Amino acid sequence: MSMPITFEWVLVTEGKQERVPDQPNSYKITLDGYHLFPIEQTIEIKRHKEKGHIGFGEILELRWHKQQTTCIYRLTSLQSVN
Repeated sequence: MSMPITFEWVLVTEGKQERVPDQPNSYKITLDGYHLFPIEQTIEIKRHKEKGHIGFGEILELRWHKQQTTCIYRLTSLQSVN
């Protein structure tokens, strides 16, 4: 069964992110479905879709596997307390 891919310019974490221990200011999140983000470009990071952004970051790595997207990103600026 095929699954559509969506192109995203905002990463919504919903508090599901995990720190990547060996990379400063870096986090990992796994999303349901296939999502495509611009790599190494500044994008908005939000906790919730309907709320304002908490900061900006860059996607470092994307992996698609078993109808999920794993995203590793680095926060480049933080607007509120994480």
